[in-house]
Amino acid sequence: MRLFALLSILTSIAITQAAEPLELRLWPEGAPGKMLPHSKATEDFIRTRAGKSTLTDISDPTITVFRPEKPNGTSVIVAPGGAYIFLSAVHEGTQVCEWLSSIGVTGILLKYRTPTRDEAAPHEKPVADAAKAIALVREHAKEWQLDPNRVGLLGFSAGGNLLAHIACDRPAASALPNFGVMIYGGGFLDAKDTTKLKEGFTVPADAPPMFIACAHDDGQNPIASTLLYLDYKKHSLPAELHLFTKGGHGFGMRDNKQPINAWPQRCAEWLAAMGWMGKAQ
Repeated sequence: MRLFALLSILTSIAITQAAEPLELRLWPEGAPGKMLPHSKATEDFIRTRAGKSTLTDISDPTITVFRPEKPNGTSVIVAPGGAYIFLSAVHEGTQVCEWLSSIGVTGILLKYRTPTRDEAAPHEKPVADAAKAIALVREHAKEWQLDPNRVGLLGFSAGGNLLAHIACDRPAASALPNFGVMIYGGGFLDAKDTTKLKEGFTVPADAPPMFIACAHDDGQNPIASTLLYLDYKKHSLPAELHLFTKGGHGFGMRDNKQPINAWPQRCAEWLAAMGWMGKAQ
């Protein structure tokens, strides 16, 4: 009996340890490119807008894997927002991964390089980090009980901009996500005519399926969301768009008692409708 009890305790410990998030560096040899020093505007933004749960000065990006007790084979890489200056790593990061884990999806927090807002193309380094993360997840798919053809990317705000660029601007084809989830993403409208997408930004005919959610009272982001959806519709690509009456910006997983707080349920329904919530074959 004592031996059986000891084995039960050890098994319980092993299960608990297996469920602990696993962190991996994306670029063990060092990330490509050079990070620019902070401008005064960036310093001021960090000083006035960063909170206790935000992360910045990330030059060694990582992924943190939140493994469900019973993984269904689908994984979603989560890219928090923060204006390409910092990462809102809790309500747009760890809490999202925990929610995904609760529905059987392996949530993977992407800590991409910041700040990059002072660069000519602020999304470039974060997009490179996301592409590397997708490749790394597929590399470990068997070990983590994942389907390499069911790897999604979920982005909030700047993370949604990152998603739009990786889905449309196209880095290496092997690093594209199989689907995307964009929550209040933007930053790809024409600066002079906000009823159009910026020059050079187009949705290719084979863009990955996309779920889009935004609040009507979130500045120009509902326009960006709608134009992106319309381009998907033009190509007869799978997409779903939700524009909620109220909710503002930056809510993430917070319950601010607004209609937009229903986005996780709608997203889970979309994942199921697309066939990504069942056990991987």
